[in-house]
Amino acid sequence: MERVKPRTLTGFMELLPNEQIEFEKFIAVLRDNYIKYGFYPLDTPVLESAQVLLAKGGGETEKQIYRFKKGDTDLAMRFDLTVPLAKYVALNYNELNFPFKRYQIGKVYRGERAQKGRYREFYQADIDIIGDGELSIIHDAEIPAIISDIFTGLGIHDFKIRMNNRKLLSGFFELLGFSDKAEDILRSIDKLEKIGADKVTAELAEYGVSPEDAGKILDFVATEGSIEEKLAAAEKYAQKSALYDKGLAELKEVVKYADAFGVSRENYTLDFSIARGLDYYTGTVYETQITSHPEFGSVCSGGRYDNLAGFYTDRDLPGVGISIGATRLFTVLKENGFFDFEKTSPIDALIIPMTENIGYCINIMNKLRNAGVKVQTYFEDKKLKKKMTYANRINVPYAVIIGDNEIAENKLALKNLETGEQIICTAEEAAKIINA
Repeated sequence: MERVKPRTLTGFMELLPNEQIEFEKFIAVLRDNYIKYGFYPLDTPVLESAQVLLAKGGGETEKQIYRFKKGDTDLAMRFDLTVPLAKYVALNYNELNFPFKRYQIGKVYRGERAQKGRYREFYQADIDIIGDGELSIIHDAEIPAIISDIFTGLGIHDFKIRMNNRKLLSGFFELLGFSDKAEDILRSIDKLEKIGADKVTAELAEYGVSPEDAGKILDFVATEGSIEEKLAAAEKYAQKSALYDKGLAELKEVVKYADAFGVSRENYTLDFSIARGLDYYTGTVYETQITSHPEFGSVCSGGRYDNLAGFYTDRDLPGVGISIGATRLFTVLKENGFFDFEKTSPIDALIIPMTENIGYCINIMNKLRNAGVKVQTYFEDKKLKKKMTYANRINVPYAVIIGDNEIAENKLALKNLETGEQIICTAEEAAKIINA
């Protein structure tokens, strides 16, 4: 038989056991914070009808998706969690309560070029709040509070949430006479950090924006200072465009309530250059960076949209949400020594039988498990040294050693593998020590 060389496809992540444990802990922080803020879990299919999945997509999106036919059915794998959400809300509208708050943590698939930190299969961790006809702007202000709790919960304190409003930007372009080119200009501005001002100016020229007007746009998006100073600078253009005024008013409301939610000014600011290139954003937009590692780019982004489900229903379903590229963020943290894989173990204790009375060992195992101790038993017939080596290699904190002497006393030997201390005690006493 010819053997096949084992390999993992490029762009797909596989972790070693200790790394996977840390990844699960990382995901738990995201999930617990989402639940804390009242979001309900949702799980949509990985496979969808290509027609449904691509109703909003096209262009680059269609190039990146994994699409295939099974019989006469045209199928595609989900490339994000937002489009499936839109379909879900439209499909189940009569069964949902609005505002509908959902979180979803799941794998998505994009057939783009794999590179460092970019995967073809990766986890996204999303939240969205969907309204029926309307959705209070206060929800937009709660989003930074959720982001802040997540990052501080992960032990990351040097992060910055940068916020803007698409209406403000589009209104500013309208003031310059470019209302019909707003979407194109927004996409160019969104590239500012990646390609620089000169290339953005050249790109704007392709849309008929003169160097003078391009300079005004770049000066506006580069507005510096405190939040109050930036709002004051934005006031200079007020009462000239209804769209601009609406965006400025919404931005002020978001700042007001973000402060009320307790978001630290150390962790959020206004940045008029934040545009988010996706054309479905219509109001508040967010991007979050780890300030000590700007090279990582945005690790959490999102915004407000008026009617994402418009391709599936004629109902007005506005929403606001964010997405965390969980696989990418975990990889970034992992590469920078954030996780201690050496001390990771899925169990609290390893039972090491040094007797033929395995039934007694199983009884002890059951007692410990019933007391809330995560425990495993080493059933293989090996010498004590081999069993202890295994215990150390899986980083278990305690070993429960059971020989004929312990059985005679109806007890066990509990060894702390970090300190080396060993005592003779009952299963109940051992459980209290381990769970302490």
